Amino acid sequence: MKGRVLIVEDEPAMAQVLLDNLLSEGLSGSIAADGLTAQEQWRSLNPDLVVLDVMLPKQGGLEVCRKMRAAGFQTPVLFLSARGQPEDRVEGLRVGGDDYMGKPFHLPEFLLRVHNLLRRRAETGAAPSYDFGGHSVDFRSWTVRLADGSSETLGERELAIFKLLMTRAGEVVSRDEILDRVWGQEVFPSSRTIDNFVLRLRRLFEPDPANPVYFHTVWGVGYRFTPQGVPDKESA
Repeated sequence: MKGRVLIVEDEPAMAQVLLDNLLSEGLSGSIAADGLTAQEQWRSLNPDLVVLDVMLPKQGGLEVCRKMRAAGFQTPVLFLSARGQPEDRVEGLRVGGDDYMGKPFHLPEFLLRVHNLLRRRAETGAAPSYDFGGHSVDFRSWTVRLADGSSETLGERELAIFKLLMTRAGEVVSRDEILDRVWGQEVFPSSRTIDNFVLRLRRLFEPDPANPVYFHTVWGVGYRFTPQGVPDKESA
């Protein structure tokens, strides 16, 4: 089985051991030593699997995973961490991890888990785009092909909000949940900031942004996305 693996590990010796063993299995790989570099390489290399340490410089592995999931990246994630208690494993899975191994670990078991995750990805695939209303959103390149044939690029927050609303289509997503899922533990913006991001989505996708049929405001609560296109009075 072939595949490209991104190893995110701040201990050089450990990272090299993992890479050497993956190469011996016929896989290709690269190494990132901190959370910010991990995000950059995740976007640019488009790996088939990310092996992600939890305790990293600049940005922790849990936050890296949460941000990339919010941005629409569905790459399988295998967490490796010295934190191996049940609650640590649960938290890793909660933010979007697919598997979690505590350190120290048995190398043959690690390789088996890597191959299992790569096989599942090959079998199920990951939707690279989402189409609605004549528009197409590409989650890998962050670009949008609009119904009129033009193209635009979404920012990280815009894409994250769109992805959240899309996965909950037809449901009301509260502002509090948007804050938690998109901004996480960072300083919370005001509700008006969220409104401005949604306004940008309306200007891109709505035939008439003043009378939305896709991105609806539910006053005092949050937003609802209706991909089939429903006027406000019918979506309530």
